[in-house]
Amino acid sequence: MQSALKPEVFPNCTATLPIKIRSGTKSRQTWPRLRVGRGETYIQEPPFFDGFGMEAGSISEISAHDRWECSAIRDDRPHFAGRRDQAGLAGGPLPRREGVEQADFNSYGSRRGNDRVMTRGTFANVRIKNLMVPGTEGGVTSHQPDGEAMDIYDAAVKYRDEGTPLVVVGGKEYGTGSSRDWAAKGTRLLGVRAVICESFERIHRSNLIGMGVLPLQFHDGIGVSSLRLNGSETHDVLGLDDELKAQQELTVRITRADGASEVVPVRCRIDTDIEIEYYRHGGILSYVLRQLVAKG
Repeated sequence: MQSALKPEVFPNCTATLPIKIRSGTKSRQTWPRLRVGRGETYIQEPPFFDGFGMEAGSISEISAHDRWECSAIRDDRPHFAGRRDQAGLAGGPLPRREGVEQADFNSYGSRRGNDRVMTRGTFANVRIKNLMVPGTEGGVTSHQPDGEAMDIYDAAVKYRDEGTPLVVVGGKEYGTGSSRDWAAKGTRLLGVRAVICESFERIHRSNLIGMGVLPLQFHDGIGVSSLRLNGSETHDVLGLDDELKAQQELTVRITRADGASEVVPVRCRIDTDIEIEYYRHGGILSYVLRQLVAKG
């Protein structure tokens, strides 16, 4: 450090800093000239603001299919920042569409600016266990109602094309780990509307709301095992409307493949009034943008 860190280094680094951070007409005109091509593999424009409008949406009930049922999901398993599996699906858009060699795949963390890569990496951890596909590990699920086993990303695309919203059912301390921001972003981009589990890791719960995903918590003693869920069920979240309150008690109607149904109590884990507003706006990004535009 002593051989490299010398006083003359700092003037060289800071000489152009005022130019880089100066606000004004000239610098504002510079940003629109920056273009990101479709072939860029490290940064892409994510779809978070597609269809954006100034009116916040309404809060309404959710009718969704199970997509995964897990006894416990760590946050670094919904999305981890490590080396990407070169043979896995997450590498798909790079070699097939962009011509990137396997040696240059790099890590998920390095490509966190490319939503197409990061969405494919969500729930793709090789250690994750989906109870809908017993005896397997990794990002695999069972598409319903046909029961076909497939990669989670492929199933999410198929559900999206079918117009089917999705729900994740998990266990205790759902979301514990690292990689918190993309664990929530990827969940949203895969089409998940709600996560129902026995308990949440504190920050991941907040991040789900920030991405417009509803966190719901089973009452004590209720969970995947006690309900004997296998993933073929549909879930209707009842009691959701524009009068939603923080930590409101709601119900989930679970309908099984044979038509039998039961109603299960859950607690809405939107814990504060401002989180209600984030959820009403479809997430914190749209909320903040609407606030900025409204202020002119």
